[in-house]
Amino acid sequence: MSDTQPENLPATSPAGDAQTPAAEVVDQRQGMFGVRGTGDTSGFGGLRRQVALPGGSPKPYGGWFDGATDRLEGLVGEGAIEKVVVDRGELTLHVQREQLVEVAQHLRDDESLRFEFCSGVSGVHYPNETGRELHAVYHLLSITHNRRIRLEVSCPDADPHIPSIVSVYPANDWHERETWDFFGIIFDGHPALTRIQMPDDWPGHPQRKDYPLGGIDVEYKGAVIPPPDTRRSYN
Repeated sequence: MSDTQPENLPATSPAGDAQTPAAEVVDQRQGMFGVRGTGDTSGFGGLRRQVALPGGSPKPYGGWFDGATDRLEGLVGEGAIEKVVVDRGELTLHVQREQLVEVAQHLRDDESLRFEFCSGVSGVHYPNETGRELHAVYHLLSITHNRRIRLEVSCPDADPHIPSIVSVYPANDWHERETWDFFGIIFDGHPALTRIQMPDDWPGHPQRKDYPLGGIDVEYKGAVIPPPDTRRSYN
């Protein structure tokens, strides 16, 4: 591996971070598998771990990051971008959900930005981050400038709505359906927001942290699969 940093990325420390912003703790986890109240037989019951996200980064960010963020902030105005994070040589913009479509439009169409391709959206669930429990994460690529950027948008459990960006990036159609299916984020304005992996009558959203992992009946198109601890043993 070359020790030379690509000229279009900020310089990094030996640890890999361009800057090391103050971490934002969003959860405290106990044990290896999150077992609570029933005893942990894994031997890791005493393990305690913080779930922390990188905090906002100070300017200058380095490389092309400064010019791109300054240009975008000039186009969308103050307040659209909640936080800029530069971590491990990557740029993440935390965006107000109400202005997501406008931000995506400028990122795609502005000549100095030109992020023509969105590779999809992923969901994340932080059940203890009150008021920001659900996150949608978008990965954009500028083919013109050979640059990558990440957008992150949050919404509360009580109001799980984020605007669809299918009008800007049509290929996001199925990705938004998958994120709705697994996390329950409602993408307002999506042309047909229906389940894509689970059956239409499936209860709940199975990749949320509060979804049961076992010990319950699983329904699948009218059939019921018993929980693992009650299935017949052949040993």
